[in-house]
Parts: sequence; structure tokens; C-alpha cells
Amino acid sequence: MNKYRVGIIGATGMVGQRFVSLLDNHPWFDVTVLAASSRSAGNKYSDAVAGRWSLPTPLPVPVKDIVVLDATADFRRISENADFVFSAVDMKKEDIKVFEEALAKAECPVVSNNSANRGAPDVPMIIPEVNPEHMELIEHQRRRLGTKRGFIAVKSNCSIQSYVPALHPLRDKFGLTRALVCTYQSISGAGKTFETWPEMTDNVIPYIGGEEEKSEKEPLFIWGTVSDGKILPADDINITSQCIRVPVTDGHMAAVFMSFAKKPDITEIKNIWRQYKGLAQELDLPSAPKQFLHYFEENDRPQTRLDRELEGGMAVSLGRLRTDSQYDYKFIGLSHNTVRGAAGGAILTAELLCAKGFI
Repeated sequence: MNKYRVGIIGATGMVGQRFVSLLDNHPWFDVTVLAASSRSAGNKYSDAVAGRWSLPTPLPVPVKDIVVLDATADFRRISENADFVFSAVDMKKEDIKVFEEALAKAECPVVSNNSANRGAPDVPMIIPEVNPEHMELIEHQRRRLGTKRGFIAVKSNCSIQSYVPALHPLRDKFGLTRALVCTYQSISGAGKTFETWPEMTDNVIPYIGGEEEKSEKEPLFIWGTVSDGKILPADDINITSQCIRVPVTDGHMAAVFMSFAKKPDITEIKNIWRQYKGLAQELDLPSAPKQFLHYFEENDRPQTRLDRELEGGMAVSLGRLRTDSQYDYKFIGLSHNTVRGAAGGAILTAELLCAKGFI
């Protein structure tokens, strides 16, 4: 097959670097455009990230000599030299909205890691194994934008990947009524390392700006229904959350409490989790984990260091399912925040959009 030409906007940041790493030797996608701020523009990518490469894997050879474009000044070159782009830009939210919509109107589809367009009524926020049907919003969005090819699709907040996939098949079968979630989020979620954020060493910060609102609202959007070209968020579930920053490099963990209209038994829940497959698995997409939800019977699993890289960081790890005195059940979830929760999740979404003919 002819490969898709792919651009990465915000390529020098932590998530942008993760895109670069994950797209190395991708069977469908070739990176042809790298763009960042004016500070990096005009430099070879290897020079632009010199001393800033934050991943344990080496910088991929094919991108080393690509000259970084200016995300705003070289806007036209970006849209002309990529079949679609991944957006991981670091701008003000309103500026991101304008920038991504301009790319879409230039007939360049955008798969965004940013939160700016999440919650827009006709912008699909997709977890491929959970709500692929929201792709149908794209045709409505194109009519609004006046485009034939261009559109914006977004991935959801990184932390909800550790528990929404586990709740999803149970919601469908047993009627999830309420959930309480406490997330313990790594420093890479803030785009930091211990070298750049030494204050996090031996420290916990009980606040992450905007995270609790996202944790409570975005699942309702993902579970919403498409009606008249827009998403109507689910209104049959109550979710409350607390989000805490912990001294871990990568991996977001969640302690989840849940109640149902029809209470299942523990064996049913475990079997549903182990057997669950989404459209990404049915289509055998390149980045899809073979088993999406992994359940560990050991009392001390999942563990961040042991399990965040499961299936290349694209699987969700679950454990410690047990009854609770206030809710029906509680469990622990874990996902890799910069892979499944960020770049990897966006790449899988792009694969889905390509497979279904939207790109």
C-alpha cells in the first residue's frame, strides 16, 4: 500500500517526541513534516531536540535530518505536504482552536492530542475500542467547515484511559449508575521529567489544574449519543473524581468505585474484561493491543513500573476487583499516559479513521 504522509505539529515537546518514536517504521504512516515553534524552526530535528530528547529509546534515524517548520508561519507548507497531521502544539486554548480549524479548512485532517476542541458538539472524541460510532460526526463537521477532506478529531484526556475502557462494557450490560475515581498521575502528564521538575522528587501534589473537571465530564461525552450532527452527553451516570500528581515518570493509575442498576458478580466482570474486544481489534489495526483489557489476579498488581508498557503501552491493566461498603465494587486501573493516553491513542485513532475511509 502507498503510505500516508503524516505531519507532527509540536514535534519537539514530550508528546511530539512520543509521536516521532511510535511512528518510526509504522506500516501505514511516513513522517514527512515536523513543525514546532519559531524557536525550533529552520533547524534539523536532531538539532532542535538536542539535549531535550526525553525518551529512553534513541532518536529515530529517518527524522534526524528533517528541517523543522514553523507551525504558524509555514502553515501552507504543512497542509500541502501531509495527508493529515497529529497536533500536539503548546499554545493557548483559543489559539489552538483557531489553528486546528484553519488546518481542517485547508483540507488537512487533524488528529489532535490537545484539549481545546474536546467537547465541541461536532468534533468526535474517540477511544477506538469504546465509541468508534462517533466518527459519523465528521460528515456533519465537514458541512459546517465547508470542507471535503478536512476535519478535526480528538483523543480524550490521558487519565480517563485507565478506567473508562473498564467501565464501558459493564455500563452497557449492567447499567452503570455512579462512579468515584481517584487518579494518581505521573509527571510526564505535565510534560516534565525529574530533571526539569526536581520539586516532584519525594513529593505528592494533590491538585492538577482542570483534570477533575475533565475526568467527570469527558466520559459522559464519550458515552454520549449522536443526534442531529452533535453529541448529546450521557446523563444517566454520576462521576466524581480527585486527581493527584505523584512522583512517577510514566503511567496514570486510578482507584475506581462503581455501582450498577443491576449488580453483576465478580466472575462476570472479570470474564467481560478478559473477553472484551473493540473495533480496533476486529480490524487488526497496527497499533491495537491484541488484548485490550488485562486483569491481574495478584493483590499487588497492576504496578506502574511492571505493567505500564504492556502491549507496547497500548493495553489497559486492571486488578484488585472486590466488593465495597459504599459502592458495589472497586478496582485499580493503569494505563501509559503518553502512549495509550496520548500519542499512541491518537495514532490508533488515525489508523481507525484511515481504515474506515475518513482519511
